[in-house]
Amino acid sequence: MLIKMEIFGLAMDEKTNMPLVILKDEEDRYILPIWIGALEAMAISIPLKGMSMPRPMTHDLFLNTLNNLDAHLLHVEVTELKESTYYAVLVMQRGESQLRIDSRPSDAIAMAVRAKVPIMVRQQILEDIMKEHQGNYQVVLDDEEGKKWAEILEKFNLDDTKYKM
Repeated sequence: MLIKMEIFGLAMDEKTNMPLVILKDEEDRYILPIWIGALEAMAISIPLKGMSMPRPMTHDLFLNTLNNLDAHLLHVEVTELKESTYYAVLVMQRGESQLRIDSRPSDAIAMAVRAKVPIMVRQQILEDIMKEHQGNYQVVLDDEEGKKWAEILEKFNLDDTKYKM
């Protein structure tokens, strides 16, 4: 069974200094933190903030290509957790065919935000995480760390980067 999740937020893990995207279900029963890279966090944050770039980013390019091929993204799925690594797929429709394309969760989430499609997670993954933490699993974000990450994203300026998009 798949559980529909939404992005609760982006934050910085205080122990690893790595960004993470936090997903939660609509009933607030499950919370799923996924550690991602800084560029992936940026790719997710841009459409969340309603920003657009003067040139298409990779995720925009892929969605544009799908549209031009008469295909569309139905939803994305986080499908499994192996050795502390999450796996995901893009679920697409083209004519009568449904396609499932392997993806990193961060890319799948960036695509879902842009295409405004659901982010789904296999319930078994969420249940396994709860069991692992004996039902007491809760993500606690340090407000200061969350604010620091928000400030980094707000101050990010494409003109300050070495390579232009």
